[in-house]
Amino acid sequence: MLRSIDYSGLIDPMNPQAVSEFRAVRRDHFGYSQFGDTAKLLLVAGVGVLVVLIASVPLSAGIGSILGAAFLGSDLNDAFPLLFIGLALLVIAGSGIYVGVRFVRRNGSPWQRFYRMSRFAEANNLSFAPLETKISYPGLIFGEGGARAIRNRFQSASGRGLDYGNYEYTTGSGKNRRTHNWGYLALQLDRALPHMVLDARANNQLFGISNLPLTFSKNQVLKLEGDFNSHFTLYCPEQYERDALYVFTPDLMALLIDHAAPFDVEVIDKWLLVYSPKPFDLVDPAQHRRLLGIADTVGSKTLRQSRNYADEQIGDPLVNLIAPRGQRLKTRTSTLAIVVFSGGIVAWVAVQFFLDSFN
Repeated sequence: MLRSIDYSGLIDPMNPQAVSEFRAVRRDHFGYSQFGDTAKLLLVAGVGVLVVLIASVPLSAGIGSILGAAFLGSDLNDAFPLLFIGLALLVIAGSGIYVGVRFVRRNGSPWQRFYRMSRFAEANNLSFAPLETKISYPGLIFGEGGARAIRNRFQSASGRGLDYGNYEYTTGSGKNRRTHNWGYLALQLDRALPHMVLDARANNQLFGISNLPLTFSKNQVLKLEGDFNSHFTLYCPEQYERDALYVFTPDLMALLIDHAAPFDVEVIDKWLLVYSPKPFDLVDPAQHRRLLGIADTVGSKTLRQSRNYADEQIGDPLVNLIAPRGQRLKTRTSTLAIVVFSGGIVAWVAVQFFLDSFN
């Protein structure tokens, strides 16, 4: 399905002048202000150094006054205001430097990476966007939380829809606010298929609890032949077991084990979706090689296997739709949520019993 891939944009030496010109042209298009990346860093670091220099005067004076009071018997009341001001300014300076360091570690200067990824995309008939917030996929991770965004997104510029990148969303608020990061690959199919999920065992959490944000009813688990079940748990809607076997043939199962065992896979509507619980490093040629390899093997086989599929519950092979009962899997409350909730109740009862015993 895929032609030879040109990785030169990711590995060739960079011309600093070319990067500067790229930044000047793409800055507004990519949504970065003129104070982006290193300019922000220099501003924060400069303010931090300035504050430290300013803080050194009252701090030194305050420490000197305390020493004078200790050894010379001078008035100590004059020392504390100076010391307080000095320490406050030091805290402000330290906070500024801390923010600057975190900014460097988290963002650095992204333009060299953007330049490399853009060159790679242009050489391989792909489009590249460092940040997008318009997301319309029906997959199980794409409907969760808020503040949804895709970073370092690669999409096919023509032909069949191919899309991969890093997806993030937030849940909770305040101290409980959490950002969830996923790597994903999406491949457009020709035929609509029943909703099916392959939950990879390799990325499950402690005690084998699934890392996926949704938990599906156990009566939808379909056991397949061979050692496939030791790599994936397959969920399909009830009364669609034959349909799942029609798609997931032994040769497709072998490709999934060989190429996608660390990832969760979802088939929904006309999309094949692959999920990684960790973001992809999309400046690394090996990462692109693996993702495009999945599209070329697992994706191509899924396309061939489902080319003539039709939902028997609709009864018309010309209708490229799935009956309502097969469109979405049934979900249930996760085992982890039940354990946490039950543990909370037990802890509350224990505390109440402990308090009552002293009354």
